[in-house]
Amino acid sequence: MLSAVTDAGYTIPTPIQAGAIPFALERRDICGIAQTGTGKTASFVLPMLSLLEKGRARARMPRTLILEPTRELAAQVAENFEKYGKNHRLNVALLIGGVSFEDQDRKLERGADVLICTPGRLLDHFERGKLLMSGVEILVIDEADRMLDMGFIPDIERIAKLIPFTRQTLFFSATMPPEIQKLADRFLQNPERIEVAKPASAAKTVTQRFVASHSKDYEKRAVLRELVRAQTELKNAIIFCNRKKDVADLFRSLERHGFNVGALHGDMDQRSRTMMLQSFRDGNLQLLVASDVAARGLDIPDVSHVFNFDVPIHSEDYVHRIGRTGRAGRSGAAFTLVTKRDTKFVDAIEKLIGEKVEWLNGDLNSLPPAEESADSDRPRRNSRERGAKGERGERGRGRGNRSTAGHKSDNDIQENDVQVIAAAPAKAEVVKNERKAEQKPQNNARNNRPYPANDDSRDRRRHRDHDDGPTPVGFGDDIPAFMLIAGSAKV
Repeated sequence: MLSAVTDAGYTIPTPIQAGAIPFALERRDICGIAQTGTGKTASFVLPMLSLLEKGRARARMPRTLILEPTRELAAQVAENFEKYGKNHRLNVALLIGGVSFEDQDRKLERGADVLICTPGRLLDHFERGKLLMSGVEILVIDEADRMLDMGFIPDIERIAKLIPFTRQTLFFSATMPPEIQKLADRFLQNPERIEVAKPASAAKTVTQRFVASHSKDYEKRAVLRELVRAQTELKNAIIFCNRKKDVADLFRSLERHGFNVGALHGDMDQRSRTMMLQSFRDGNLQLLVASDVAARGLDIPDVSHVFNFDVPIHSEDYVHRIGRTGRAGRSGAAFTLVTKRDTKFVDAIEKLIGEKVEWLNGDLNSLPPAEESADSDRPRRNSRERGAKGERGERGRGRGNRSTAGHKSDNDIQENDVQVIAAAPAKAEVVKNERKAEQKPQNNARNNRPYPANDDSRDRRRHRDHDDGPTPVGFGDDIPAFMLIAGSAKV
C-alpha cells in the first residue's frame, strides 16, 4: 500500500489523514470533520486497505461497506481503491443506479471485499436476495451530513440493522451541524472526533465575491455571461443552479452565446453523466452547468472558478460548492449572483462561515435600474405583434374555432362578427338574470335565527349562547310511547 501511495505522488499526509488513520487502524469509531478537498477519502481508504490484507470475502457476503450520497462520488471512491490498492488482490464492487443488475450480481457472487454503493441500490440487491450483510466489519458513511439530512435516514437505519453491531463505523464530512451530530451519534460507539478545521469553514485559498443582480432570469444570465468573459485567468468553471430545470435552461442559453459548455444533473442517465463529467475532467469542456449532484466530494483537482447562478437555500451547500475550486492548496475564485430575494440566504451563509463576503462592484443597494441587455436571449415581441395577439385572443372567445384555410386577418372582420362581439355583453347579462330567477328562494326559517343569515360558522359559534330567539317547540301531544314508560323520565 505504501508503494502505491508513493507511486501516486503523495509523501506527506494531510491533517485529517494524520489524525484519522491511526485511530482507524485501531478499529475505533471515527467522526472526521475537515474542509472539502483535504483528502478525507484517503483517510478511510488507506486504513481499510491495511485492515483487509488478511482474510478473504465469501460469495454475496461483503467484508466492508461504504455508503455514498451520489453515483459520481461512489465511482470516485472506487477509483481511489484502484489507485491505492493496485498491489492488493481485493475485489471491489460498485453498486449504483443506472447500471445493469446482472453485472453487479456477478461481482457479488465472486465475493466483495469492498462494497461501494448508494443506499437505494444496496437495498434493491438485498431485497432480491443477492446480499448477506452479516459479514460486514467496517461501515463508512461518507458526506455524513448529506446522507442523514436529505432523506437517507430511514435507509441508513435499516442498513445499520442488517449489519453486525460490533462493526467499526467511520463518519466523514465537511459540515456537521449540531442536529446532524445527534443523528450521527446513533451509529457511533465512543467515537474519536477528529476536527482539523472548524465545521463549515471555507478554504482560505478561495477568493469569494458576491455579485448583485436583478431577479429576472434573462438578466441574471446576462450578468453571468459578462462575469465569465471578464475572468482573464479562467481555465474552467462549474456553474451551480438550484433546480434541474434551471440547469437545462442555462446550458442552452450559454451554448447559444458560443460558450464551450456542458450540463450535469440528476435526471440524466448514468452513461451521459459519466461521459459529461469525464469530458470536463479531460479539459474538453470549459464550463459545466450542474445541480448540487456535483457539489459533494467530486475530486476535480484543477477547477479555477465556481459560479453560483443561484444562491443555495441551505448554507452548508455553499461550502461544498465553492470547495470544488481551491483544492489541495491551489488558488481559486467563487462568485455568487445575489438578488434582493436572496438576502436571508446570504445572511445565513455569512453566519455559517463566520466572515463577511465582499461584494463585486457594489451591493444590492447600488444596483442600477433593470435594463434589457442587447444580447439578452429572452424572447421579445414588438408592440404590433403584442396587439395582434391580444385582439385575436379577445375575438376568439366570442367565435368558434376557425380552420387554417378560412382564417381571416385583423382587417377582414365581417359585419356579422362585429354584431356578435357587440352583443356578447348584453347576452351574458340576460343569461345571468335568468340563472338568478331559476334559483330557489332561501328558506324563511333561516331569517328567524338570532344571528344574521350570512354569518359563517365562527359567527354561529359566537352566537350559540343567545337565548332571545323564538321559544323552541316541543313534542306537544305527540309524545313517543317509549317516553311514557315508568322510570324512563323523572317528573
